[in-house]
Amino acid sequence: MFKRAEIIAVGSELLLGQICNTNAQFLSKQLAELGINVYYHTVVGDNPNRLASAIETARSRADLLLFTGGLGPTKDDLTKETIARVLQKNLVTDNQALSNIVDYYKKSNRPMSENNKKQAIVLEGAAILANDNGMAPGMALSDENHTFMLLPGPPKELQPMFMNYGREYLLSRLGVKEQILSKVLRFFGIGESQLETDIEDLIEQQTNPTIAPLAGDYEVTLRLTAKHHSQEEAEYLIEQTEKLILSRVGSYFYGYDDDTIFSVLFNKIQDSKFTLSCAESLTGGSFAEKMTSFEGASSVIEGGVVCYTNEIKENVLGVSRETLDQLGAVSEQCAIELADGVKKLHRTDIGISFTGVAGPGTMDGKPVGTVYIGIALPNGTTISHHLQLAGNRDAIRQRTVKYGCFLLLKELFKSS
Repeated sequence: MFKRAEIIAVGSELLLGQICNTNAQFLSKQLAELGINVYYHTVVGDNPNRLASAIETARSRADLLLFTGGLGPTKDDLTKETIARVLQKNLVTDNQALSNIVDYYKKSNRPMSENNKKQAIVLEGAAILANDNGMAPGMALSDENHTFMLLPGPPKELQPMFMNYGREYLLSRLGVKEQILSKVLRFFGIGESQLETDIEDLIEQQTNPTIAPLAGDYEVTLRLTAKHHSQEEAEYLIEQTEKLILSRVGSYFYGYDDDTIFSVLFNKIQDSKFTLSCAESLTGGSFAEKMTSFEGASSVIEGGVVCYTNEIKENVLGVSRETLDQLGAVSEQCAIELADGVKKLHRTDIGISFTGVAGPGTMDGKPVGTVYIGIALPNGTTISHHLQLAGNRDAIRQRTVKYGCFLLLKELFKSS
């Protein structure tokens, strides 16, 4: 059993801030699902002495060391050479990897420079992790006290390599016979602290499944992970825990796993054969951009209007002059008339509108963060939701669009 893991990312570009270390995030998430605790993330530049020092430090405090990057053909790709020196291991050519590299250049009708052969060099005695999306293979090597896993730097190569080969290698070392299953529950409109408070006793009592909260992008997720010899039993354990959680905070729940609030709304509307249009003042077209990013968007969203000025609100979408003069563009009534107007203009089943104050100053006497979302429903009723949001201009606009999706889901599919 691995007690402690460390992820060592190799590459000066990471230290210079030229790219983000998304590999460490991905691997930490995957290792957590396997029940392996990651205690350290290390980033080291393309320097053999500093990398050697990092390896020695990691060996003193971890029994599983995962390396990302530094397996390519250039002189600054030095991960396996440095590990070989530290472990006093020989480097050998993997003939299958070399054959794959040669075949790649033949098929692409390009000359192969000599340094590409370097990518086929591996640690002697290592298990080879095939690279189905690139050239440099990964590898894994274990002794009595440590396991070393070397993975390529590009995420498009690392992620499938780990999922297809690296994960199975670690499971074999763990001697795991159980099925390990995970499910992510997605929530919107509730903060991480409140969600934890509402299910605090479930988190404290967790054994199997485990419950892991995570906040991000104005949303909260709960990852449920279960282990069992039977896949059916693991699924049952997750299902029972999910029911307990949703009995308390189900009103904020919107989807699973890789769902987004945009994809859930889009699919629900598409399945229901509804059509949608939008009037965007505050959000400036952000809602339309999200909803038209999906394949088949034309079957869902008919069109939209960016209506920043009162002239557009009045002359294109039919907001009354009385409403604009007496109540202002940032008002419940304006949101309702905008939703009705865009629904009528585009002859859709649903109209949604966004108006408010993103900042930096007030508007119509309303403070920054004042938001009204109008929803014209297929049954002919139109409603408005008032929100008071915090954050900078961009945060308010992003959160408003997500709130629009969430509120529309709740109004359209209350019985779902």
